[in-house]
Amino acid sequence: GLYKTEVIEYLKADWQGLADVQLATLNWVDWFNKERVHSALGYVPPFDFEAMYYDKINPLGQVA
Repeated sequence: GLYKTEVIEYLKADWQGLADVQLATLNWVDWFNKERVHSALGYVPPFDFEAMYYDKINPLGQVA
């Protein structure tokens, strides 16, 4: 999958231990959700798409 290709295989020579894998995973998930644009979401990151969705269904920011 994408995670294995982009994180594990690409960076495997740099691993010093489990903490390095965990940090790389954390950084990748953050990038994947907050910066990576997605064509099915109108070329916006999933994080922004979700925020726009909730703004649309609750335009005044009112608590339900």
